[in-house]
Amino acid sequence: MASTQNLVPIPHSARSLPQGAQPAGAVDPNEVVHLTIRLRRRTAHEQLAQAVHSLDARPARERKYLSREEFVRTYGANPDDLQKVEEWARQCGLSVEGSSASRRSVHVSGKAEVVRRAFGVELERFHMHGTTYRRHTDHVKVPQEVAPLVEAVVGFDTRPHARPHFRIAPHGGTQPQAEAASSAQPHARPRPFNPTELGQLYRFPPNTDGSGQVVGIIELMAPHGSGFRPEELKQYFTSLGVDTPEVVVVSVDGGANIPGNDPNDQQCADGEVMLDIEVVGALAPKAKIVVYFAPNTAQGFLDVISRAVHDNDNNPSVISLSWGAPEDPPDQTANQINQVLQAAAAMGVTFCVASGDSGSRDNPDDPNHAHVDFPASSPFALGCGGTRLLASGHSIQSEVAWPHSGGGVSRLFDLPSYQTHAHVPPAKNPHGPVRRGVPDVAGNGDPATGYNILVDGQSLSFGGTSAVAPLWAALVARLNQKLGHPVGFLNPFLYAHPKVCNDIKSGNNGDYHVGSGWDPVTGLGSPDGTRLLEALQHGVPSA
Repeated sequence: MASTQNLVPIPHSARSLPQGAQPAGAVDPNEVVHLTIRLRRRTAHEQLAQAVHSLDARPARERKYLSREEFVRTYGANPDDLQKVEEWARQCGLSVEGSSASRRSVHVSGKAEVVRRAFGVELERFHMHGTTYRRHTDHVKVPQEVAPLVEAVVGFDTRPHARPHFRIAPHGGTQPQAEAASSAQPHARPRPFNPTELGQLYRFPPNTDGSGQVVGIIELMAPHGSGFRPEELKQYFTSLGVDTPEVVVVSVDGGANIPGNDPNDQQCADGEVMLDIEVVGALAPKAKIVVYFAPNTAQGFLDVISRAVHDNDNNPSVISLSWGAPEDPPDQTANQINQVLQAAAAMGVTFCVASGDSGSRDNPDDPNHAHVDFPASSPFALGCGGTRLLASGHSIQSEVAWPHSGGGVSRLFDLPSYQTHAHVPPAKNPHGPVRRGVPDVAGNGDPATGYNILVDGQSLSFGGTSAVAPLWAALVARLNQKLGHPVGFLNPFLYAHPKVCNDIKSGNNGDYHVGSGWDPVTGLGSPDGTRLLEALQHGVPSA
């Protein structure tokens, strides 16, 4: 057994008891605990940061992205580090279940008593919202001899980590065809759209369908299961007159495609999954869709994002994530996820993330102050906010901010270079410094003008920024198809060519207001796919 003396704490590894939680006693010493140990890169973080920074506003065809193989050779974990951590874990009595140089991870398991001694933590249970969870107290610790190699250890805490960012319009279903037809009149009334209509309104590049592209979608499992039914997807896409896309499932940490089996919770459990797949599939029906399922824990969230980014089997060039959580207080999980998104940027993987559906007040435990949602606040994410869209025929009649669009100013991440001239304001309520502004872009998100979605046998109007992330992901897939190469880390290019977006000039999300150009409610605006393609091809879009 390895010595438990001279243990040193891992920074930001302590997590406080959530508001409203009640202690429920110690963990059974024989309970099996599964953990992910994250290791340092073999090359300094600063070197990768410099490489990503070099991806400026040059046309996509001139950018030099790393392949996944090149990335692991330069920035993955050192094999010697992996071996040392594995040997230490076995000496502690832990079982090593696997390791990955690209994901810089060693997966271990052991009984709670063994884990307690190995990491110098106490494990306890607590009740919250009618369910019992496990957590660790104080900081996670590792011996001095392996401390320089280890950046984070996650898996002790089993509470839900992130929230889906969708909303369903009141009264459920889609509006009658007669009312939908009113959109052709001069004064259109609010109504939901089929995703294919939004592709027309946002001028997605014609003669593209996502052929040859792979879109990753990340999903976290609900307590009673969550997933999709292939026969229902076929029914939905047939109704739209598009081909049913290929959908592949990847299981992470035991996650699986299990459509909700609680009849009182099916819409909540399956709604996010069906929304994401149906939006991407309707707009890019020839793209291969890979859905990554994982448990909704800090460990599951980190592992599933890392698995998707470093998936050498499917090689997605764009990933959609419609889940998130308040970015503060800082913790080791957020730091590690931010590093994974940085890796995605270096490898040319566009990462589209919903910015949240709580306006500027993203933290339900602190509703009186402004917070932004993470991972949308990562400087390596394409943060996607929400609008309210009205159409007349095949043209946008009006588009204003959706009041619930998540946005604001980060308190964790510095102002990225691509936002230097975006006039990001200081953080509000409370006053803070000028840092990363959220979101970057927007799209139709108000459930009243949302997306016609089929889920669990019901036709419903879905909205929320959860719909905007897959909307942008589908657009990126079609751009990649047309260009013949990935657009990759799109943020620097968008900020250098802001006119490729429809500037939203009206509305607010609470603490922040919309203005000309970039704003912390709708970012640069909603997409004009044809203008964006022209800019990527030629540098400057047409007027």
